[in-house]
Formats: sequence, C-alpha cells, structure tokens
Amino acid sequence: MMQTDVLSTHLNSSGACYIGRTRLKGIALVGTATAGTLNLWDSTTAPVSATYARSAYTITVTKTAHGLIVGQQVGISFSVASGSSGTNGNYIIATVPDADTFTITDINTGTIAASTVCTYVASDPSKNSPWLTSMDTAAVTSGAQTIFFNPPGEGLLCHQGIWATFSNMTGLTVFYG
Repeated sequence: MMQTDVLSTHLNSSGACYIGRTRLKGIALVGTATAGTLNLWDSTTAPVSATYARSAYTITVTKTAHGLIVGQQVGISFSVASGSSGTNGNYIIATVPDADTFTITDINTGTIAASTVCTYVASDPSKNSPWLTSMDTAAVTSGAQTIFFNPPGEGLLCHQGIWATFSNMTGLTVFYG
C-alpha cells in the first residue's frame, strides 16, 4: 500500500521543519562549492552550541551553566577536529563534574586535545532520542550536488518535531508524515 499523506517543507537556513509528532520520510538537499553538514534533531528548539575534548572513549563537553544531570540523554553532533571527531548520536550523560562540564562515553575511541565545537539537544525524559541523523556533502566545483535520503520502513519517528541545522547548502527539503 502506498502512503499518500506525506508532506514537505523547504528551508534555506537552519530552523524548524515541523512541530509535532511525525515521521521523517526523506530529505533532499543541495550542496555548494564548499563541503557542508546537515544535522536533524527531534526537537522544537535549536541545538545548544558547546565545545568538547576527548580522551579514549570519554568525551568531555563544556557549556557554561548547562543544567544537565547524570543519566539524562543528549543527542550530540561533533565537528571534526584534526581528522577525528566524536561519534554523532544519542548518549546518556555519564558524569557531571561541575556546572559547566559533563561527560559521555563514545562508542569509538580517539584523542582530541583542543576544544572543538559540538551541538547538542538534551532530551525530555518522556520523549525518545533527540538526535536523528547527520549527513555531509562534498564540495562541488560545477553544478549542484543533490542528495536524497529515504529512511527504511515507515521513517524515523519524531516525538516533538524536526529541527534542521546545516551549513554550506543552498537548501533543504524535508518530507514527513
């Protein structure tokens, strides 16, 4: 049976794609002459910008007065640092050493000594995981690069909505329903 209630929205800059419970059905994006990044969140608000460092599996995130607690879930996306980065995904906060830092345990190992940018969304305890997916685009010197993504099955369930953050892209179309 073919689904007929799929809707779409288009953005030319980061922001809300849809507010409310829905399923992410697909995306289409257009890259530019500079490599870009797309992150999709199950959220009604923009992700928080912070910095991170890494030693083996432990990632320490620094954000002034973050207000998070041990056991709370965060969806997090990491910028690449010297050819390495944290693994984008959903994590449980392992420790809160002070009001300005928290740690998570990455599923992969590595070392990043310098502070590097990351963004995160803290979950509402009654909702599911806030990070949905990330994609990178290559730099395209002629023409436009269009990427289509169709998640398997019925799509990705979003409890609160769909929020997109992206850089170095001319536009994003999100399909939901």
